[in-house]
Amino acid sequence: MGRNHARVLSSLDGVELVGAMDPAGDPTGAARGAPVFATLPELLALGLDYAVVACPTSLHEGIGLALAADGVCALIEKPLAHSAAAARRLADAFDRAGLVAGVGHIERFNPALQSLRSRLEAGELGEMFQVVTRRQGPFPQRIADVGVVKDLATHDIDLTSWVTGCPYASVAARTLSKSGRPHEDMVAVVGELTNGTMVSHLVNWLSPLKERFTAVTGEHGCFIADTLTADLTFHANGAVATEWEALSNFRGAAEGDMVRYAIPKREPLLVEHERFRDAVEGKGTDIVTLEQGLRTVEVAEAVLDSARRKAYLPLQSPHPRIWRRSPSGREVPGHGIRVGAGLPGLPGLRAPGDLKTHHRNAP
Repeated sequence: MGRNHARVLSSLDGVELVGAMDPAGDPTGAARGAPVFATLPELLALGLDYAVVACPTSLHEGIGLALAADGVCALIEKPLAHSAAAARRLADAFDRAGLVAGVGHIERFNPALQSLRSRLEAGELGEMFQVVTRRQGPFPQRIADVGVVKDLATHDIDLTSWVTGCPYASVAARTLSKSGRPHEDMVAVVGELTNGTMVSHLVNWLSPLKERFTAVTGEHGCFIADTLTADLTFHANGAVATEWEALSNFRGAAEGDMVRYAIPKREPLLVEHERFRDAVEGKGTDIVTLEQGLRTVEVAEAVLDSARRKAYLPLQSPHPRIWRRSPSGREVPGHGIRVGAGLPGLPGLRAPGDLKTHHRNAP
């Protein structure tokens, strides 16, 4: 993922990629000409304004705490940390330092899901009944330190709370491990949000079919989002009776309109970086905060705990700060922001003016 961050940051207005950190070097040229350092102190010596952390999840806490201690804002890839306790320490560290920090839950910036959220907020679906997601595909060799719940299912946990505006109230789950690795590679989750909406997630690393499917069913019909193609479709409840008996066996007793929306489609990673750059400059707050990232890790841990215990688990009410709209952060006058990354493998950035950024490529 680090090379994708480097690609976007190297051409992002107002930011200059000044370096990357990766103990393995940069044999493929992913840093786009920026110097690549083997250690974090070398990277921090550049005087970064912010850093992108794109490395194994188990390293997020150590690097994130080092960045906070050095006064560097950070965009940390999801999941925020390998455990809820580590995620809490990161959130507290950046909050105490008064630094802007965010989590790379990229699905929030997918055009289909952004349109879906706006339509739900406008009441186009009426009362929500159910959210169903499917996220499956082939096994990713790059992931070794967490299982499919924390790597992939955290996408669905975060986007479900985000599009509905409601936290999770309970979960029940089952997992399987069929690839011979220590972590689970398949999970089925059912749960409930605090407003009573039912949720269901099917996630695996074992399918030759790649699928990214989200369906929200409610009072007026069903929205279906495909985040691979960034398409959003609405299926209205049946309004026209089907009198042709043979056809009704396939279509049902009645059918409604189906609409596929024309949506402006910009790359989600680019939009994510634009929003974070603006937050660092004090010009916006539309980022995924560390408190929100912490809540997602907490729900993921409840999913794993439920699977181990084969039990239904209620979740505690989220801390009020999780749902605040603006992250803690300092005001940065004009240009003069420095950005950097503090993980092995993040390329660095530097703004055209005096804004310095640093991003690392994940090893």
